[in-house]
Amino acid sequence: MAITYEKYHGTGNDFIAVEADAPVEDWGAFAVEHCDRETGIDLGGRMGADGVLVLSLEGGAPSRVRMRLYQPDGGTAAMCGNGARCVAEWAARRERSEGLDLRERTESVSDASRTDGREFVIETPAGDRHAHIGDETIEIEIGVPSFAPDEIPLARERDEALIREEIGGWEVSAVNTGVPHAVTFVEDVSTVDLESMAPPIRHADVFLEGANVNVAAPRRGDGGFDQRTFERGVEGETRSCGTGAVAIAAVARRLGLAEDSRVRVSPPGGDLFVTVPDEGPATLSGPVVLEGTGELPIP
Repeated sequence: MAITYEKYHGTGNDFIAVEADAPVEDWGAFAVEHCDRETGIDLGGRMGADGVLVLSLEGGAPSRVRMRLYQPDGGTAAMCGNGARCVAEWAARRERSEGLDLRERTESVSDASRTDGREFVIETPAGDRHAHIGDETIEIEIGVPSFAPDEIPLARERDEALIREEIGGWEVSAVNTGVPHAVTFVEDVSTVDLESMAPPIRHADVFLEGANVNVAAPRRGDGGFDQRTFERGVEGETRSCGTGAVAIAAVARRLGLAEDSRVRVSPPGGDLFVTVPDEGPATLSGPVVLEGTGELPIP
């Protein structure tokens, strides 16, 4: 038996999108099989994916979409910024093709044009997140970044934020932007051996649930930051990480490294724009691309 899918990416952060009512008993096993970078999904380009988005369009005004993310290791993540942006594009295309059966909808989706200005509410385990579809970008509300030890969460004996502390030989700051992140600033992200540097921080005892690890470098001229991220659950570097971009901007604002509330953050996959206001939720904005559609076997 096979199920239909669509594959999207947000600045290189790629996801397999499937409907929640598909006859899959173990979504974790499905993600392990099809996200593998050597043996997984193949659309004629980069194999595998950074996760599987299990989705259902719930209706309402604005329309609500239920999102669950299964990662390549078979686990789940409460929130994914680029994933949620891809979900908004998926939902807009679904609404445009209402009335078609599943096969017709999948075949037509690549020709569906975006309905600019449309709003969606994305239901995630981290809470509801509002999405807005613009002319060339999709913006998602991330929530208020939290430095509180119990919300990251940090080791239970801590009662103060983790800001510029040494972990594994690197100066690290910690923040929750829907999922826990560790951020360290360097002069040049390209000189960092992320595969060896990140795991000791990702698994450090201070992080009760582990952490995504981000290195960031200020860019001359525009006040932005270059980004590289080692993602928990992927257990490797990804081409982009939306909640990581927000984490970098939030920590930069806290440390006085970013003057403006709107910050350009540039992972390898392209530019993201993060807004971290003095009060209220942060937002993440960037492009979304539909890579293709097809069918996948159920493990």
